[in-house]
Amino acid sequence: MNNETDFDYGPLTGLTGTWKGDKGIDIAPEPDGVENNPYYETITFEPIGDVTNAESQILMALQYRQVVRRKSTDKVFHDESGYWMWDSRSETIMHSFTIPRAVCVLAGGKHTGSKNKDGSVTLEVSANVDDSQWGIIQSPFMQDNARTTEFRHHITVGNGKLSYSETTIVDIYGKIFEHTDDNDLLLQ
Repeated sequence: MNNETDFDYGPLTGLTGTWKGDKGIDIAPEPDGVENNPYYETITFEPIGDVTNAESQILMALQYRQVVRRKSTDKVFHDESGYWMWDSRSETIMHSFTIPRAVCVLAGGKHTGSKNKDGSVTLEVSANVDDSQWGIIQSPFMQDNARTTEFRHHITVGNGKLSYSETTIVDIYGKIFEHTDDNDLLLQ
């Protein structure tokens, strides 16, 4: 069996570890407007090695868990778990996750292996409810009351820092809303 250091996680390499940040801003929909929630969070990425599909696709995978707490109440308002995967042959990054509101997302994007001037790496993935490759599945209740139609995630990681911006387009309260989350985290 291979040693964990034998695996090449490509552009995902810098994610491994535990990250903490307290500068998060969540812009969420409310029936009568917009809610602005400052938050702090912990995200832990753990390497799980290679995953082989159909004896021909080799994916490098990281499992992660993200726990987000409101600064105002210290209560968890977002708990997410899933995987980040890298397919070096097709230069594809994949992000699959589930949130306990009965929503599942498989987002993807291309990565050519290039780094930013400071040595950091930028990862970009997206999904759309109508996309046959990178999609969104949700319960009947969520489809009828808070339907997620699009997801975009942008991460820059390197030099002990992880910054992200995430946009989820939601059809809720009779309007289309751009729900956003942004934070800067440090490697612990």
